[in-house]
Amino acid sequence: MFWGGIYLNVFKMVTQAERGNPLRDLNPRNMAAGIVTSLLAIAGPPAIILEAAVNGNFSTYQTILWFFAIYVGGGIFGIILPLRYRMPIVGAHSITGVAFLATVTSQFTYSELIGAYLLSGLLILAVGTLGTFSKLLDYVPKEIISAMLAGMVTKYMINFIVSTSQFLLVGGGALLAFLFFSKANTRIPPILAAIITGSILLLLSHNFGNTGMATDFIFPQAQVPEFGLASFLSVAVPLALLILSNDCAVGLGALEQNDYHPPVNRIVTLSGIFSVIAGIFGGQSANIGGMMTAICAAEEAGPKEARYMGAVVSGSIILIFGLFAWKFVPWIQALPSAFIGILGGFALLGVYINSLQISFSRPSMKLSVTFAFMIALANITILNISAPVWSLLAGTIIARYVEKS
Repeated sequence: MFWGGIYLNVFKMVTQAERGNPLRDLNPRNMAAGIVTSLLAIAGPPAIILEAAVNGNFSTYQTILWFFAIYVGGGIFGIILPLRYRMPIVGAHSITGVAFLATVTSQFTYSELIGAYLLSGLLILAVGTLGTFSKLLDYVPKEIISAMLAGMVTKYMINFIVSTSQFLLVGGGALLAFLFFSKANTRIPPILAAIITGSILLLLSHNFGNTGMATDFIFPQAQVPEFGLASFLSVAVPLALLILSNDCAVGLGALEQNDYHPPVNRIVTLSGIFSVIAGIFGGQSANIGGMMTAICAAEEAGPKEARYMGAVVSGSIILIFGLFAWKFVPWIQALPSAFIGILGGFALLGVYINSLQISFSRPSMKLSVTFAFMIALANITILNISAPVWSLLAGTIIARYVEKS
């Protein structure tokens, strides 16, 4: 009731005007874009979420609740906003945020993480409400944020290679599919082709039996947060920066590049509101998706005035996945650990490549970016403050006061 009541109020707030029948705008091209983006959201990221949950010793209930919060929240976000603004604003959760959390969940209690999620959402809400989105991203260079993320993700990419060597038939086949579709330059995303190929090979070569296939419906409940300075600095602040820079900035930029005029501050504000609600139920965020919005906003998604329905299709599929998380999560938990490593690697490969590319894109910032990357990779903790904070702090100080250019 709590979840439904809040989203009903949000729906009333953002659906002020009477609109025509949106089903008339459905066409094969925007439907295809929506299906592809939704599959990208539900094919790879669950493996990273599961690893983060294992690292944090989450219970099955807490893990299922995490899936429910971010996929139901992201799905509703991706249905309401496109219908209201007639723009392909795809709702999702932050994949880069999950990749970051996988490195810190072991350092904090579950309640502390919930508190950090709430504070992260409030920070995003404040940025949108105050209209300081552009100023914040200007102060902390995107190169430093990308270097921090690349450093945190590196160990997962190493595990990706190790897992592929251990599960050579499945991993090798998936990798070949990825390389083939990268070369072929088809409309099928290489990561999706790799995950589908790997899954088929796994089903043909692995006997699951009934392990982890049965579970009862789990009713979502609000989680009890615990607030602390360490979790705020080490989790909430980096998570908010990652969402703002890797999701909000990318998604809003993609809309503007395709001649849309999105209400920037309002979308950032709503990303904060939805993230707070997701945090109440155990999820790290529910916000505008960066690359997913880029896919649905592109010319390939059909006529400009109808592309918003691709986001609605994506949001609907993501919503269904979240509602049935209690069925999907036990099945994911039954997957071999090496296969989880392979899925996580493919899911993060694009993030890792883009992070490295952005990090070292400016020759004048070599020193600051290198220190930010190394500190994050070392995963150090000083004064109960974890590596992401020190990475961002050191990188920003060097960039601003040593590499002044």
